[in-house]
Parts: sequence; structure tokens; C-alpha cells
Amino acid sequence: MKKILLFLSLSVIVINFQGCIKSAVSAPCTDKTPASELAVMQAYASTNGYSMSTHPSGMLYQVVNAGSGAIPLSTSKVYVKYTGRLVSSNAIFDQQNNAANTGFTVSQLIPAWQLGLELIAKGGTIRLIVPSSLAYGCRGVGVIPGNSVLFFEIELVDIQ
Repeated sequence: MKKILLFLSLSVIVINFQGCIKSAVSAPCTDKTPASELAVMQAYASTNGYSMSTHPSGMLYQVVNAGSGAIPLSTSKVYVKYTGRLVSSNAIFDQQNNAANTGFTVSQLIPAWQLGLELIAKGGTIRLIVPSSLAYGCRGVGVIPGNSVLFFEIELVDIQ
């Protein structure tokens, strides 16, 4: 009798555990639209004194310095200095002050960076307030929660 109860108890535990795994894996994830995050983006710009333009993609941007010369292509390798912040808390989630540590291929960057970098040339600086769908979407990554609006300040130091 004890063996049967043990077997039944273990079976219930295994079945419940499998249900948890299945629901975690199949949990729906829906990206927010840029329009649904516009008020949050505009409030962040206003709070920080940024005069932003609206990109057709829905992201907000401010060209601080247009730079001169070459504009990166999707196949270009870019060397940048940047700061990334969570708009919700203004906390820095990533920062690089040494461009030599970067060397990113533009086509492998998040969509917001791809769009923003084509607005400046070598030596330029741009600020981006990014709807989550142009960054990491509903899944998030690392310390960035899903559906997070992000802020970036990017200086394009070099292009190869």
C-alpha cells in the first residue's frame, strides 16, 4: 500500500511539474506597438530636456552632432561609445566608453541602432528613445525586462 501511495504521489508531482514547464514554454509573448509607448517616450524626453524628432519607425531621436564623412551601411563595422538606460527607472543597463571594445556589424544590432546610425556620420552623436519592439521586444534580454522602452546615447567614433 505504501508503494502505491508513493507511486501516486510521485506521479502527481511529475504531472504538475510537466504542466509548469509546458506553460512556461508556451506562454504568449506580444510586442507592444510603438504608438502604445509614445506617451512614455515623450515624457522621458520632456523630463530630460531633449528636443526629439519622430522617426517613421516610431522611435524618437535627436541628432546631437551629425558628424562628417561616411555614413555606416548594414555591412559596416562600427566603433562606438554609448550609454543605454531603462526609461522606466533611468538606470544604466549597459555602457561603453572605449570604442575599441566594440566593433559591431550594423546588421547584427537591434533595429533601433540600425535606423539611428544611418542618421549620423563618423564623429556624430545621436540620442534614441526606443520603443520595445525596436529593441528586445516582449522577451527582454539580460537585465532588460520584456517590453522595455530604452534610451541610448551613441557616439559613432569610427566606421570600417
